[in-house]
Amino acid sequence: MTTPSAQPAGETSPHPASKSWASRVRLAVNLLLVGAAAGVVAAIGVLPVAAVAGLQVKRTISGFDQLPAGVLDPNLQQSSTLLAADGTAIATIFFQNRASVPLSQISTSMQKAIIAIEDSRFYEHHGIDLRGTSRAAVSNLLGGNTQGGSTITQQYVKNMLINKATNADEASAAHATTLSRKIRELRLALAVEKRYSKNEILERYLNIAFFGSRSYGVEAASRRYFSKSASELTVAEAATLAGIVQSPVQYDPLLHPQASQRRRALVLKRMYQLGFITRTKMESASAVSTAKLLNPGSASNGCTTSLAPFFCDYVLAELRNEPTFGATPEEREDLLRSGGLTIQTTLDVKAQTAANTTVRKYIPEDDSSLKAAAVSMVEPGTGNILAMAQNRQWGTYGLGKTAVNYNVGRDRNGIIGLQAGSTFKAFVLAAALKQRMNPYQSIHSPKVGWFNGLTDCQGMGFATYRVRNSSPRENGGYTMFTGAAESVNTFFMGLEKKAGLCQSVQVATDLGIRDGYGAPPIQVPSFTLGTPLATPLGMANAYATFAAHGLYCPPRAITAVTNRDGLRYLVPSTECTQVLDRPTADGVTKILRGVISGPFPGRTGASLAIGRDAAGKTGTIDDNAAVWFVGYTPEAAAAVWCGDPRGGQKYPMRGIKINGKYYEQVYGATIPGPIWRDTMKAALADRPLSTFQLQTFRGTYREAGTPLWPDPSVWATQTPSQSASSSTSSTPSTTGSTTATP
Repeated sequence: MTTPSAQPAGETSPHPASKSWASRVRLAVNLLLVGAAAGVVAAIGVLPVAAVAGLQVKRTISGFDQLPAGVLDPNLQQSSTLLAADGTAIATIFFQNRASVPLSQISTSMQKAIIAIEDSRFYEHHGIDLRGTSRAAVSNLLGGNTQGGSTITQQYVKNMLINKATNADEASAAHATTLSRKIRELRLALAVEKRYSKNEILERYLNIAFFGSRSYGVEAASRRYFSKSASELTVAEAATLAGIVQSPVQYDPLLHPQASQRRRALVLKRMYQLGFITRTKMESASAVSTAKLLNPGSASNGCTTSLAPFFCDYVLAELRNEPTFGATPEEREDLLRSGGLTIQTTLDVKAQTAANTTVRKYIPEDDSSLKAAAVSMVEPGTGNILAMAQNRQWGTYGLGKTAVNYNVGRDRNGIIGLQAGSTFKAFVLAAALKQRMNPYQSIHSPKVGWFNGLTDCQGMGFATYRVRNSSPRENGGYTMFTGAAESVNTFFMGLEKKAGLCQSVQVATDLGIRDGYGAPPIQVPSFTLGTPLATPLGMANAYATFAAHGLYCPPRAITAVTNRDGLRYLVPSTECTQVLDRPTADGVTKILRGVISGPFPGRTGASLAIGRDAAGKTGTIDDNAAVWFVGYTPEAAAAVWCGDPRGGQKYPMRGIKINGKYYEQVYGATIPGPIWRDTMKAALADRPLSTFQLQTFRGTYREAGTPLWPDPSVWATQTPSQSASSSTSSTPSTTGSTTATP
């Protein structure tokens, strides 16, 4: 590209009247001093050393052309992209909306426009334009238009220093209107000109400059204002963008279209004066109104507009917490801010869409009840998080909005934990089966029971604990099958006593159950009734372990991270562990399958069949403080929680209207169950039908009885030949009292 000799176009300040005479004098003096210094340095940089008079002068300026580390390849902030498992983009994250492109992908019109208005002698000077600096100084001193004398190279240097600032002091120094800052920019400009070609400098400048509307670099700006690539910019569009950089707010065409149009006309005039365009082109481009010229594209940023905002936020929290992506929190944050990452995630778009739709179908985000619902879905055998949703908008506070992720713990921007109710009974089942207890052995389960003799892992005992069933009809002998199907509280207290509180808690711990602070479940008699804290993600993943035949895989959201240079970070692999032997895990599945599709009339999940093999468990907290359903198929496990973020005990799930329907009491099968059912049906709609491949176990039990897993057709008739003694005490007590409902 060739450029006719012409002085840089001096532009009028948006508010020239605000400049006092004294400030004009100071600015002019600074510019003259800079010009003088520039003359010396330019002479050294361009003329032979012999032309410089005096060794002392040579020593004085010998360091001017030394380029400090970091200037050669500034790590410009770019946007990062989160991809679903199938490659679908689910979010764009940026701290500066930028997509760097080579000069060959920037239209010639754009290159000419920016040179015309910002530095018409760009291809002639060596980084500092003495003629332009002197002219600007004289104009300012005489009270004319306030002008600047910075070349494109100097502007690039200034932008680079701003971009590289890591603290407030460095940022302030980069913006300061001082002589020392100008001298520093001058020195660096000369060094940049020595190191790079003119086209390389122009490319770097166009990729670093701020074009308003959160757009850094010409590619992002072109897409923001015109919804096209910078390579496709017309003369009128290029002139509009070139006019913005002097004052990104004042000349933002979206905010101030008239000011932008006047500025565009000035750019086009300079392009004509320099011979870059014809008069006809200038006039035709100037005639187009800004309103007709613009075709704004979205500049959505972050998780707010994502298909999966809470999953997106979880992914970012993972990056901020995983040492793989930086040894310190500061390094990991810097990686995120630098951007340019492609983050491959485990999200299943179909499952996420199903969860989004269903959770709002049952409890709209702006529902007057203020009740909330959260769904986590995990793939058995991998730990891959398939979906994470809740009936809230992400990012702001107000009705139906929150930045708190109800699915996860505190270190992932979540909660301290939630009581999971009777869904914890599955862990007691596993503890009992692990010890080869007979699932058909009957345990006397009265409607009210007093339980003593429970001890924790340290052998410490508890006071007698009182529990009653949710229905007076629940009174008599129950097996693991019937007790689970009807969620009989006193049965599970008896089973917990037989299996051991310590052993039951250990199973839950092995399956990854933690509270919101990462602590394992507390050891209390009411463990089986779900009083310890957990998270929906933790519960979904624990049940996924049953589906995977006892193979526990830590939940994961990220499978690969690639940086801007195409280099991959070593993402920690999921290390799966066999925490339950297969007969135990499969035994739990067989029992929980009866909750949904067994031959038990009183089963709590009778309305939750999904047309394929499935198992699950309802859960309701004391006094209906919250309700749950956790269930799984061979392909996916999902946990659904419904409650009130303001506090379930104070705002219980009873005597309330939700989505226009009045509920005297809400149970696990009332709202969470249908959310689970509809989400799973939609998420798995295109999957072929499958069945749990359960391993038969025939062995010796602690009590004599029938084989462990008879054919399902004889479940209803299979009865034990021997009954166990009652596990209740005849001594009443009010030390502990709990009523958990199904």
